[in-house]
Amino acid sequence: MPNKKSAKKELRKSIKRQVANKKVIKEIKSLAKESRKAIDTKKGDAQELVKKAIKALDKAAKTGTIKKNTASRRKSRLSKKLNKVGK
Repeated sequence: MPNKKSAKKELRKSIKRQVANKKVIKEIKSLAKESRKAIDTKKGDAQELVKKAIKALDKAAKTGTIKKNTASRRKSRLSKKLNKVGK
């Protein structure tokens, strides 16, 4: 437990950030999962879902919630899977 006033405040701030980041990461994971499921079942809205997932990944990388390379890797894998099915 922090003793100094500034350390207590920093703890409160980090907890708020952690909650916000978890929310974003959860959203990204669910969008990616929906996208993969749509691709596997060859639904027509798969391309739109992938586009949404990519947008969410870009936003998360921009704000620092996830790392830039992680976002790029996940986007690449989604796009690759979508293109493979599209052929």
